[in-house]
Amino acid sequence: MTTFDKDLDVRGLNCPLPILRAKKALAELGSGQVLRVLATDPGSVKDFQAFAKQTGNQLLSHDEADKVFTFFMKKK
Repeated sequence: MTTFDKDLDVRGLNCPLPILRAKKALAELGSGQVLRVLATDPGSVKDFQAFAKQTGNQLLSHDEADKVFTFFMKKK
């Protein structure tokens, strides 16, 4: 398990809300801190990959278990 500095639960929300909430949460973190995001939107996998590329934040990992996607993002 990856350690993280902030937890964000966006389960039940659909695009674009998970990304928008993650963007807001990352803005509250310092450089190098890690955000854990829990999402249920299947499209969130591609969304978070694209978001990482566009913003320069690092998508450390993503996993799926019981239809819940877990993302770990490191702020640039």
